[in-house]
Amino acid sequence: MGTFVLLALLAGAGYLFVYKRFAGPDHSRYDQPFLDLRKLPDEISDQHLAVVGRVRRFARDSATTTAAARIQMDEFLHQEVDATIENTVCNGVPGEWVTTANSDPDKRLLYLHGGAFRVGSPLSHRYITSELARRAGVSVLAIDYRMQPEYKTIACHEDARTAYRWMLDNGPAGTDDVAGKVFVAGDSAGGNMTLALTAWVRDQPIQKIDGAIAMAPLADATYSSPSFRRNLATDPFLGPALGTFARIPPFLFAMFSSRNLGASPRSPEVSPLLGPLDGLPPTLLQVSNAEMLYDDAVRYYNKAREAGSPVELQVWPTLVHVFQAFGPELPEAQDALSLQADFLKGC
Repeated sequence: MGTFVLLALLAGAGYLFVYKRFAGPDHSRYDQPFLDLRKLPDEISDQHLAVVGRVRRFARDSATTTAAARIQMDEFLHQEVDATIENTVCNGVPGEWVTTANSDPDKRLLYLHGGAFRVGSPLSHRYITSELARRAGVSVLAIDYRMQPEYKTIACHEDARTAYRWMLDNGPAGTDDVAGKVFVAGDSAGGNMTLALTAWVRDQPIQKIDGAIAMAPLADATYSSPSFRRNLATDPFLGPALGTFARIPPFLFAMFSSRNLGASPRSPEVSPLLGPLDGLPPTLLQVSNAEMLYDDAVRYYNKAREAGSPVELQVWPTLVHVFQAFGPELPEAQDALSLQADFLKGC
């Protein structure tokens, strides 16, 4: 009996240690419902059903190796675009300038692609970057940052910081003038990097960000937001890949994933929601209420607004994760990108 009690005490102590180290702080007070939808559910276009079918087939046939998955993602999302693509290197970080006829070289936007810090590239997200360049009249710098499993997640953030500093003094086509205005945008994992970068720049003695856009951002690497589990069945993009992990307690999932972070999942470096959100630039969040990351956006919005930061949240019903990437076939994506352009023009 004594041995059993001792083992039980040790197990309980271990459980508490893991919980305190990896569980996210309680942010449930920022879960106020957000009901200001851009459309009603029955107003979503019929084209969305075809997009859902494409996404489900993509998830079903997902590659088993990282190298193959990267090729698959590029092929899945890539669209031919009417834009000038200029390869560049940002102090060691490869990338590309995406510009159109109306792109202002003094208005520069750093784009951070999504893909779970593991897949995705400037190629896969070229539709979004070219549309932002065309609609908002900005010059877009999309970087090919280091990713897992070769590097830790923190390396992604380091590359974003390096590229941002470089962009301040370097523009497209040999432009060496200091940037007039600077913006940052990203989706999913890139949205995580965008929100983390805005807080980092806020605290640095460098040119500040004039506006930021985060599409369905991962804001909390402890995976504590309720929609991460509630929306498992309604997110055909993330659900199949994360379904098994989403069914275990959040702090255990955070523990398992932390080995790839290079930082504590509670650190604002990788969980921007968990840091101070005052003094941020104008920020636009876009998300679908069917996404697993929906509540990350809601919590970030409510906490940032409470802290006095000018953050706007735009929500659509039903739509797939990062629906903006399906613009050529999805009217809602066109609407969202137009709203992004309006936001950038107003910053």
